[in-house]
Amino acid sequence: MRFMKFVVGALMLSVAALSSASPAAPKNGVEFKTLPTPQPVDSGKKVEVIEFFDYACPHCFAFDPTLSAWVKKQGDNIVFKRVHISRSGTDLPQEKMFFTLSAMGLLTDAMHTKIFTEMHVNHNRMSRDEMAFDFVAKQGVDRQKFIEIYRGLGVAGSVRRSASMMDAYGVDSWPMIAIDGKYVTSPTMANEGSKSATTEAELHAQAVQVMDFLVAKAKAEKK
Repeated sequence: MRFMKFVVGALMLSVAALSSASPAAPKNGVEFKTLPTPQPVDSGKKVEVIEFFDYACPHCFAFDPTLSAWVKKQGDNIVFKRVHISRSGTDLPQEKMFFTLSAMGLLTDAMHTKIFTEMHVNHNRMSRDEMAFDFVAKQGVDRQKFIEIYRGLGVAGSVRRSASMMDAYGVDSWPMIAIDGKYVTSPTMANEGSKSATTEAELHAQAVQVMDFLVAKAKAEKK
């Protein structure tokens, strides 16, 4: 009986600790940041959510299932977009692949997951153009058409816009989530207040709480 009381007491303490550590009331400058200059959005009455990510980033790969489930749960509340990051002075084949598939209308959720899996499970880093060409061809994409768009002005423009957006949103690490052109947060940022997370799963859970808060805040501000 004494042992049971100890277990119940320990569980209650654990729940209380998690409750106090969770970012239920996120603070500006801690769990999220307000952009000094709001960025334009074209989502109407819905809240725009942008993920800045990198296919080569293991943290982006780990966060993707949680983020995808959150987007699905948000439903018509949001308009969700992804932007692959750029690195100054570095040509990233996986970034150009992202924008090429987007331009072709082929970047489905399934294709997005396949790319992550290819890089992090199959360990094909797709660090050269030909590696990206080979991969998409295996997915049934017209190789020659893909190459033409990949090397075209449209994709080059998308790469430049990505770099410009990163500057505007202050993106210096990823994954990073931008909410309605006003706020940014991330799994790491969401843990800043409590410093309680010990696993990536806990970081992700905290990020989702902050994202829920920011979507609700942005939605209220649209009224």
